[in-house]
Amino acid sequence: MSAIQFKESFMERTRTSGILLMLAAVLLLLAACDDGANQSSAAPAPPPPPEVGIVELQPRRVTLSMELPGRTAAYRIAEVRPQVTGILQERLFKQGAQVNTGDVLYQIDPNRYRAAYQRAEAELESAQAELRQAQRVWARDSKLFEKNAVSERQRDEALSALDGARANVSRSEAMVETARIELEYTEVKAPITGRTGPTLYTVGALVTANQAQPLARVVQLDPIYVDIQLPVEKLRRIRDALKGGRLAKAGPDQAEVVLLREDGAVYPHRGRVDVTDVTVNQSTSSVTVRGVFPNPDEDLLPGMYVRVQLSEEVREDAILAPQQGVSRNPQGEATALLVNAEGEVVKRQLETARAIGGFWLVEKGLEPGDRLIVSGLQKIRPGAKVKPVTADIPLHPTSNRQTGGTDSSTTGSSKEEDPVR
Repeated sequence: MSAIQFKESFMERTRTSGILLMLAAVLLLLAACDDGANQSSAAPAPPPPPEVGIVELQPRRVTLSMELPGRTAAYRIAEVRPQVTGILQERLFKQGAQVNTGDVLYQIDPNRYRAAYQRAEAELESAQAELRQAQRVWARDSKLFEKNAVSERQRDEALSALDGARANVSRSEAMVETARIELEYTEVKAPITGRTGPTLYTVGALVTANQAQPLARVVQLDPIYVDIQLPVEKLRRIRDALKGGRLAKAGPDQAEVVLLREDGAVYPHRGRVDVTDVTVNQSTSSVTVRGVFPNPDEDLLPGMYVRVQLSEEVREDAILAPQQGVSRNPQGEATALLVNAEGEVVKRQLETARAIGGFWLVEKGLEPGDRLIVSGLQKIRPGAKVKPVTADIPLHPTSNRQTGGTDSSTTGSSKEEDPVR
């Protein structure tokens, strides 16, 4: 092959290769455009609706009560004092023991009072003898006066002597009774049934009648009082609830009372309101209410600080909303998000009365059967579609202790400042 033919053959092959490369590039470009068109024509799948935790609200029976501070006080206190003067011969009780009415606690030396009693009896016998003599004289002079044997003056003197003898007998009888009482007073007895405290006098001590310092104290602990400071407005609400039959009664017009110890434990015995003071404390606008509680085991002692739950009202169809499902707007109004029948989020404005454990007592804004959103609130807004899932939270208050705040409640009790501390 000549050089010219070789050159022409080489150039022909080069043109053919270029054409093939251009065709391949065009095919690749068409394929890429076709893929892009297919991809742009397929719309992206929408994201699934977010899950939210909900609780379905149902009416329930709730007892509204307030929690107030109180102090225990003895049901009865008797200070034992001697009523005669003398030396203590014997102490007949064990300190701190239970005694009954009439039990002899102390024995005072009775010798002097026994002698006085015997002397009074002797004087009574003498007066009685004088009375018998005066009766005989009067009887004799009366008969003689009828016969004009004695003068009228002599008869009147006999009558006066008879009256004087009778008066002497009465005076002597009173002296005997006084001496007998003083002799009995040498036995110092328990005036009430209760528990004794420490004795302040020992055997051999001189005691005087009606002295200022008592020999001992006897305290009745069963039942026991609890004094409560109750605001006047709440006292009115309790009375209205009692009259309207919306409150359980412990007696005629008497509210039931529950006592809590200092550690929060519930006292096993229920009490009742015993008496209400008729005077309002002007500085606190409260009245003193006295409750009375059984204390058979004497667990409660006078002067203990306790808290008392005083029932205000029983609501049969109350709506309680978990607190995590209720929020406040900038104006301080309570709001909540709910899921309607179409699975959309709706917003409600509420009126809440008080807190009961971890719940709000709702007055307006929620109805039985409403599905309240309690979790997943941060990723939703009103009008959005959601997937409701039942939240795993208790549907009833689990604590009987008040969570705080002046109007909060435990099944519903409200805390007050402690005016007795």
